[in-house]
This record gives sequence, structure tokens and C-alpha cells, in this order.
Amino acid sequence: MSIKVAPSILSADYLNLQRDVELVEKAGADMLHVDVMDGMFVPSISYGPGWVKALKQVMTLPLDVHLMVEQPERYVEEFAAAGADLIGVQYEATQHIHRALQLIKNSGAKAEVVINPGTAVELIEPVLDMVDQVLIMTVNPGFGGQKFLPATLKKIEKLAQIKREQGYDFEIQIDGGANDVTTKQAYDAGATVAVAGSYVYDKVDPAAKIARLKEVTSD
Repeated sequence: MSIKVAPSILSADYLNLQRDVELVEKAGADMLHVDVMDGMFVPSISYGPGWVKALKQVMTLPLDVHLMVEQPERYVEEFAAAGADLIGVQYEATQHIHRALQLIKNSGAKAEVVINPGTAVELIEPVLDMVDQVLIMTVNPGFGGQKFLPATLKKIEKLAQIKREQGYDFEIQIDGGANDVTTKQAYDAGATVAVAGSYVYDKVDPAAKIARLKEVTSD
């Protein structure tokens, strides 16, 4: 048993994206993380449904699509149709988190709720029974290459406790500042999936980096 690894294409080479995606797929990645940013909820702008559709045609890994956009319910069905296997929506980005998650499930994709570092785990308790994954942001969203925020470990522990007590089976994912040290800390706190961007795609050896994350979390 070890942590699942979801390389983030935000840190991949845009001009050689197919090469970089195939590289991590062969290296043993468990899923591919796609950050969708609208320039509103976060300052940056990134991929749309067309990117997801194109990726789906060249890979077999599940596509984990994180919507960092205002009113994400507007785009759920489009991303599901493009091939997203799992769609994550930010608790802070919608007034209707329950409805947004319902839309994801109704579209045929797995549903994920995401919370920022400043959002308490208790706020998402009412929807934990309907999600397949919870993403705890371990940096403030919007940019790659940031440092892991140690205070988020307490949130992972809290969520893992709720999961055990209520008998839930959702995955607990972390995103931001993942490396072999912080991923081990998050895994020990209860995380089951790690999004890794710059750590994997540092132009040295992505396969070795994925293997390292699995090694340090191997039970």
C-alpha cells in the first residue's frame, strides 16, 4: 500500500505535452491532474475542455480535472463530455456546492469537493456522503511550484478522522508543494493521493520521482 500519484500537467512542457503525459503514464502514475483556471477564481488562466478531449485520445490514465473557476457548475457537463473521469469543484467558488456535485454525478463522472488552506473541513461535512474524493489544497491555488503549508496537515488528519468515524470511502488528495518529505507527512496524516507537479516534471527523471513518492509511503 502506498500513496497514489497524480502528476499535474501544469508543470509539464506545453509544447511537448503528449510526450510528458506518456512519460508519466509509463512511469506508473495513477491518474493525471488537470488544473482548469479562469483568471477569476485564481489569477492564472489554463486549460479548457478541448485540452481534456485531446488528452483523452492519447492516454489511458484517469483524468482528474480540478475546476478552479467561478460558478463551476456552468462547466461541469462540458468537461464530463470531453472525457473527465473525476471533476473537482471548489467549495469557495459556488453558492450551491451540493448542486454542483449532483451535476457531476449526473454527468457520469466521479465527484470531488475541494477546499483552500483557509477553509475549515467542517464546512464540507454535509456533502462528504456524496463525493468520491476530497482535495485539500496544501498551497493557495493558482500557481505551481509553491511550498507546502504545514498547517494543512491538521486538516488532513481531521478529514481522515471523519472518514473513519462515518465509514466513508472517498480518497483524500493533496495538491501543492508535494515532494518526498511533504508527501510522506501527508500520507501519515491520512492522504491517499498526491498531486505532484514541479517535483515530477523537474526535467531530471519523472519516473524516479514517481517511484520515490511511492517508496516513501510504502507500508
